[in-house]
Amino acid sequence: MSDKKVSILTAFKTIIWPRRNLVFIGLVLIVISKAASFVAPLSLKYLMDDIIPNKDIDFLKLLVGAVVLAITVQAVTSFLLTKILSVQAQYMISELRAQVQKKVLSLPIRFFDNAKSGALVSRIMTDVEGVRNLIGTGLVQLVGGSITAIVSLILLLNISWTMTLFTLVPLAIFAFIALKAFKIIRPIFRNRGKINAEVTGRLTETLGGVRVIKGFNAEAQENKVFEEGVERLFQNVKKSLTATAAMTSSSTFLLGIATTGIMGIGGYKIMMDELTIGEFLTFTFLLGLMVAPIVQMSNIGSQLTEALAGLDRTEELMNMVPESDEENRTIVLEDITGDIIFDDVSFAYEEDKEVLHNISFTANSGDVIALVGSSGSGKSTVAGLAATFLNPQSGKISIDGKDVSKVNLNSYRRNLGVVLQDEFLFEGTIRENILFPRPNASEEELKAAVKAAYVDEFTDRFEKGLDTLIGERGVKLSGGQRQRIAIARAVLADPKILILDEATSNLDTESEALIQKSLAALTEGRTTFVIAHRLSTIRKADQILVIENGRIAEQGTHDDLIAKEGRYYNLFTYQARI
Repeated sequence: MSDKKVSILTAFKTIIWPRRNLVFIGLVLIVISKAASFVAPLSLKYLMDDIIPNKDIDFLKLLVGAVVLAITVQAVTSFLLTKILSVQAQYMISELRAQVQKKVLSLPIRFFDNAKSGALVSRIMTDVEGVRNLIGTGLVQLVGGSITAIVSLILLLNISWTMTLFTLVPLAIFAFIALKAFKIIRPIFRNRGKINAEVTGRLTETLGGVRVIKGFNAEAQENKVFEEGVERLFQNVKKSLTATAAMTSSSTFLLGIATTGIMGIGGYKIMMDELTIGEFLTFTFLLGLMVAPIVQMSNIGSQLTEALAGLDRTEELMNMVPESDEENRTIVLEDITGDIIFDDVSFAYEEDKEVLHNISFTANSGDVIALVGSSGSGKSTVAGLAATFLNPQSGKISIDGKDVSKVNLNSYRRNLGVVLQDEFLFEGTIRENILFPRPNASEEELKAAVKAAYVDEFTDRFEKGLDTLIGERGVKLSGGQRQRIAIARAVLADPKILILDEATSNLDTESEALIQKSLAALTEGRTTFVIAHRLSTIRKADQILVIENGRIAEQGTHDDLIAKEGRYYNLFTYQARI
């Protein structure tokens, strides 16, 4: 129960209160609308008891005019409510989506390693939609409905307190059932968001990996996984529908009993001259005005419950600690030379399971540091630490003598460039992908990057050149072409620190020769970390670190390590034989 209070309070503080003026206008409009809705039922008493028996035409005209005016007021206020609040709610949804997306991108790399992109898409796009029921018509209708029910109750008691009390008994039973149903529904809605995110996540993966699925004839297997997810979603919806159906059917039954009772009691009172026909008709209409918002409130209650469940999940995301850590990362780097020192650095992805142990080395400005070793030895982790994607558990990494853990991440990464083994390209043109790190770069700078990475070697053959569309993740290009675009992107970024995750391992001999030339130009004057699989590509490295089981097993130049005839010598001669 406390969770619900916290969530409602948080929603009120962060969403409703900053827009209190709009909500107030909405409340005023709904009060005017509800006041106008009483004109028709109250006029029935005068119509039946005064105008018709006395054949008063002038009073009839006045009464009809008043009712028409009241209906007009209701129509206008209804339009304004939708215009003001619904539009504002949609604006809020777009604003919240932007905030959540901004927050997600501020989270550390480790968060994304454990989260499905499709699930995050669902959380950004779907979870915030419930806001429309808080700032939109839902909340205002809840308040407006409450006002209508209270005013109707007072008027009903004034006409006949016995008939009114009779109707309150089934309404109280309905309210009790509704409260119980909401307690059941809320966790169901919360779980629905989670299931929906999982199903969306898997679907995104399926569509992204369609070539692998077709290549292994695994369509049936993927269909089964998706069907199971959809079934889980259906079972969740079924549970909430059962609770909602219980409310709807109980309201129908209890209100039916109340209506039947009113017919009997009202008929008896009219026969005993304790009630006029006009009063009976007015009572019946007012009863409808009182009951309608109560039943409507059960639907709005479901909407608000779903909204709060979605906002709970959004709040959970918004409360996560970003990687930037503004309080501690106060050092802003201006011009850097690129001297990087690892001093006794250890790292663990999981507690008590270190993958790097006491790593120490110095990378001077402009040095090429090659990281070699068997798969899973810790090469990528060292590169991840150098790129500030990861933070050491112990020890210290410094850049130009400054502790990296205290350096502002934006100022560090402005000087960072990465070329990955499985390079990611965005859907769009070759030009857009190269300009990605510096969208405002000049045409001369773009052409220089294109030339340095030998991108023009294949774009000159394309009809649209650099404006050729490459498809999702660059699917229309070969591995070598994608890699050269990635290198051109890094050349244009002009970083001081460069991370290369074996940029030539997926290439044919011709492409590799071209890329080796472009990489030589790219690494000139930059502190470069190369994760090397092909040892022939790193002969000229200033320093080679042989990583084994998370430790530096050997360290030195190619010639030094060959002369030692140790682990590096064995790896190099083995590859040479192949």
